[in-house]
Amino acid sequence: MKEWSWQLLRAGAFRLDGGAMFGVIPKALWSNMTAPDDANRIALQTNCVLLQRDDHKVLIETGFGNKFGEKDKKIFALQERWIGQALEDVGISREEITAVVVTHLHFDHAGGLTYFDTDDADASPKPSFPNAKIFTQRTEWEDAKANKSTMTKTYLSDHLYPVEDQIVLVDGEAEIIPGITVKPVPGHTWGQQSVRFRDEQGFLCFPGDVMPTIHHAGAPFNMAYDMLPHQNMLTKAALLEQASQDNWRIIIDHEPDQAVVSVEKDERGRFHLSPVAP
Repeated sequence: MKEWSWQLLRAGAFRLDGGAMFGVIPKALWSNMTAPDDANRIALQTNCVLLQRDDHKVLIETGFGNKFGEKDKKIFALQERWIGQALEDVGISREEITAVVVTHLHFDHAGGLTYFDTDDADASPKPSFPNAKIFTQRTEWEDAKANKSTMTKTYLSDHLYPVEDQIVLVDGEAEIIPGITVKPVPGHTWGQQSVRFRDEQGFLCFPGDVMPTIHHAGAPFNMAYDMLPHQNMLTKAALLEQASQDNWRIIIDHEPDQAVVSVEKDERGRFHLSPVAP
């Protein structure tokens, strides 16, 4: 089977509170890794992946979209950019996308599933990818509709209900398209999934918020946003172990700098991430 070609897309920079992003890790430690701004926020990115093979054009993740008002833009320092622009930059229209895979349905991952037509004064959210199937775990979809989260404004209905007819629900590990496999990676949410595919050099894994930046590889480096912190530690350890053994590359979803890494395990059992070319 022909391997996938792929491109890393940057769908918009933003910032979140550094303390929330590092959970139990003291600021004295995490601030030496990534410097906070005056509002204690750290720089993040919404990294997405465009996969192409034959007639397939598959998008992994969609970023935060273009529907937020000025207040939220200021709170999260949202860049004036969204996945539609990122696709345009590489010569792909939103209508060409045949499938979208989301790791989970928080606003910074699923916001781009719908969009506002900024030329329409009475705009209502419209599907961003009208010809695409959208793959998510059944547990994640049901939790999102029920707003099952400690964050009350992260599962937002205007990201979800306009695309309900396009949703394909997955139960557990599955090959959703030949050569693209999803697998549950619980911890950040109950229904989060990773995405794995292969190019000419080997396997790549996009694990969502299991490990949002390169600074989250250590076992206790979990987010206060995680629903199941201990489970996330176990999920992350298993991911890094397999990546180190099988020479996977990992694409890190919120890393603002070099988002594609290889993984090595040292003699003390610690994992080290090294940036590699996309």
